[in-house]
Amino acid sequence: MTAGSSESWQIVELTTGQTHPLRLDVLRHDTPSKVVSFPEDGWPGTRHLGVIDVGTLVGTSTWIPRPFDGLPEVAAVQLRGMATAHSHQGRGVGLALLEAGCAHALAGEAEWVWANARDTALGFYIAHGFAVVGDGFVDASTTQMPHHVVVRHLI
Repeated sequence: MTAGSSESWQIVELTTGQTHPLRLDVLRHDTPSKVVSFPEDGWPGTRHLGVIDVGTLVGTSTWIPRPFDGLPEVAAVQLRGMATAHSHQGRGVGLALLEAGCAHALAGEAEWVWANARDTALGFYIAHGFAVVGDGFVDASTTQMPHHVVVRHLI
C-alpha cells in the first residue's frame, strides 16, 4: 500500500467539525466568506463522509436528506461541501466519496442526489452520471462563483 493510492484509503463517517479544515482550505481559500459550517450540518439524517489516507483526512463530503426542487415529492439527498485536499486532487478521492455517498442515499431510499455545483467542477459531475438542470447562477453570499444545479438519478 502506497500513501496517496486508493489501496491506502478508508472511507469513514466524520463529525461536522472534522470537515471544517478541508472545507476552509479547499472551498473557502479564494472566496470572500470563510464560513465553513452549513445550517444543515446538524439536521437529522445528515452524514459527513471522509477519505482517510494513511491517517490523514484527504477528502470530505456532506449528504443532506433534502428534496430536489424539481421533484419535491421524491426522496432526494443533497451533496454539499465536497472537498479534496490539494495533494490528492485528480486521484479519485472525489469519486470515492461520490460513490459512497450515493450508495448511502440509495440505501436510505433516496431516488436522486443533487448539488449546487461550481461551474469549475461540472465536468467531474457530468462524467459521473449527473446532469445539469436549469440556468446557472452566482452564489453571491458565499463564494461569488458561478454554479449550476446537477442531479443524478440513483434508481
